[in-house]
Amino acid sequence: MAHYITFLCMVLVLLLQNSVLAEDGEVRSSCRTAPTDLVFILDGSYSVGPENFEIVKKWLVNITKNFDIGPKFIQVGVVQYSDYPVLEIPLGSYDSGEHLTAAVESILYLGGNTKTGKAIQFALDYLFAKSSRFLTKIAVVLTDGKSQDDVKDAAQAARDSKITLFAIGVGSETEDAELRAIANKPSSTYVFYVEDYIAISKIREVMKQKLCEESVCPTRIPVAARDERGFDILLGLDVNKKVKKRIQLSPKKIKGYEVTSKVDLSELTSNVFPEGLPPSYVFVSTQRFKVKKIWDLWRILTIDGRPQIAVTLNGVDKILLFTTTSVINGSQVVTFANPQVKTLFDEGWHQIRLLVTEQDVTLYIDDQQIENKPLHPVLGILINGQTQIGKYSGKEETVQFDVQKLRIYCDPEQNNRETACEIPGFCLNGPSDVGSTPAPCICPPGKPGLQGPKRWMDHEVRSSRPAWPTWRNPVSTKIIKIS
Repeated sequence: MAHYITFLCMVLVLLLQNSVLAEDGEVRSSCRTAPTDLVFILDGSYSVGPENFEIVKKWLVNITKNFDIGPKFIQVGVVQYSDYPVLEIPLGSYDSGEHLTAAVESILYLGGNTKTGKAIQFALDYLFAKSSRFLTKIAVVLTDGKSQDDVKDAAQAARDSKITLFAIGVGSETEDAELRAIANKPSSTYVFYVEDYIAISKIREVMKQKLCEESVCPTRIPVAARDERGFDILLGLDVNKKVKKRIQLSPKKIKGYEVTSKVDLSELTSNVFPEGLPPSYVFVSTQRFKVKKIWDLWRILTIDGRPQIAVTLNGVDKILLFTTTSVINGSQVVTFANPQVKTLFDEGWHQIRLLVTEQDVTLYIDDQQIENKPLHPVLGILINGQTQIGKYSGKEETVQFDVQKLRIYCDPEQNNRETACEIPGFCLNGPSDVGSTPAPCICPPGKPGLQGPKRWMDHEVRSSRPAWPTWRNPVSTKIIKIS
């Protein structure tokens, strides 16, 4: 009986996670639903082997289970390649995750040589070019060896067509320069390496997060040495136009805004977060205030005014509250009451940073980790309400406070790069993410390494398969020639 109840609870959670429309007709958005054309380009050469190819298929199923499949949401295509590319799953062939999973599981391993460049060009010509949807387009190339044809031209043609390319290298036979030539830049974001096929499960969650960042976070925020995907909430709420008075912080390049009670800093959530938020993100805000009441520094409301996500400052008890969605009862509130939280209420400049993941939320104040709290699984946000900053809790009245920064970074790794140098006197070398971006360091290459071992499969071996592009009929394993 207990197992049956547990099963029912799991089903309920899955139904809640996959719910796109709330009971009142509001739109629930997240990376599960963000319209995207997503194509996987899978190495099916001899070096992979049938057992490893089965591992790849399971990995692919686990990745795609995180998305709602259908013409209004995510469409998935699959190309397998060796000497020639095979269109295993055309974009838009399936309108449910169950049907897509069955199709992936039925893919047969090819065997042959490694022609990665031809496969990328094939995906561009026969999948992306035939899609009429004007939305995010992503290709993920997974290979375990050096290509026997050129990849640069095909990869560049894909990027020129606004396709984002990820490259995953498996094992020691992959070539770093080739993977970098395939993928978008920076390579630290778009290139992945794993030691063997069993290890690809280790990058499943990271890959899911990166795919979400591409579909949910289209804009970039300038930070030191690179641009980060995310949302500048001050920009999204037109604070620059609505707030007239500026504040000069000690470092001359840094300016803040003096928000008064006469200003309404509100905007439709659909305009600020049209596809919702990624599963993990970093919230960063730098502010000072004198108010001793309870107010929301930032909040996302439903259409009837209920908070879905909020960062609340309780000036009475001198604590910080974080509200987010929940699959259990709709919302959950986490309380940070560590004694160090009281420093936020001393009327000086402070930076609040929240690292939000699918499992927990961690509070940082002025670059110092304060507390970590667990979270229940969350839902996508409803986007038909409003996003607001500087409001008294439960009211529409604006709080008087000063703010310099209010952002969401979609890459959780930005938490390790972010500093509080915008605070006067905090850093000796000045702000880290304000002003001109320094040029990246370009270092001369070192001495070449030792010759690696040869692959077991001699490159002279040629597959008996035809050298022209093909696809498989989705309902059979018949190979069809493209004339």
